[in-house]
Amino acid sequence: MSAVTTATATTTVVAPDASPVRRRRRLSPGKRLPAARLVGPVLLLALWAAASAAGRLDPAAVPAPWTVVRTGVHLWTAGTLPTDMVTSLERAASGFAIGLAAGVLLALAAGLSRVGEALIDGTVNLNRAIPTLGLIPLFILWLGIGESFKVAIIAIVVYIPIYLNTHAALAGIDHRFVELAEVQGLSRFAFVRQIVIPGALPGFFVGLRLGVTGSWLGLVVLEQINATSGLGYMMFQAQNYGQSDVILVGLVVYGVFGLVSDSAVRLVERRVLSWRRTLSS
Repeated sequence: MSAVTTATATTTVVAPDASPVRRRRRLSPGKRLPAARLVGPVLLLALWAAASAAGRLDPAAVPAPWTVVRTGVHLWTAGTLPTDMVTSLERAASGFAIGLAAGVLLALAAGLSRVGEALIDGTVNLNRAIPTLGLIPLFILWLGIGESFKVAIIAIVVYIPIYLNTHAALAGIDHRFVELAEVQGLSRFAFVRQIVIPGALPGFFVGLRLGVTGSWLGLVVLEQINATSGLGYMMFQAQNYGQSDVILVGLVVYGVFGLVSDSAVRLVERRVLSWRRTLSS
């Protein structure tokens, strides 16, 4: 009797993986919020107003926001505040213009020439190591106590960060771009226009923002030294008479000037460097 063995084929059906697909994690900061940079100052103002209304602040030391606003309106209608604002703006603008030109020209000379770097870079870094405000007595002896020494000090405060950041950006340009320009036979002017300037712009704008801020920081000190007008002079006179509300008016105006000028530089930077894809954009 023959035994017939029948093999039964077993088909195994593999079920598809039912685990959910892992979503890609977003690492960027997200969409830019409108007027996001005003959130911090508005929150600070709200806390100041709340503390003043609750009586947590001494009105003689830190007046309430509405008191400062009332004082500012009084100074404006009296004509004192507009005159001091114009004077301060003229000083800051003059010093900033000189510092901007000096910083850019020195950075280009040091970044595009080894001889220029040897002559300029060490000298600028030595100047950076010396506290700029410590030069005030020497500049008063050289230039007198008029407007010249104030503009000169502001120019020094401005040109140092512009030079350092622009020079660093120039030194960081990839050498392959330089070799490509040589292969293409670009002239010196075309090389500067097509390679150097685009490569140095990001660092230049960083230095520009620091220079704008530095011009206001230097101005608030200089206007309290042998000055007869300006916001710093107004604050110094208010200190002698214990007028803390006037001092706060000056500080608020300085803060507004600094915030507006920094925002203007940021706006120009975003438009000029719109070709870049960065974390902030």
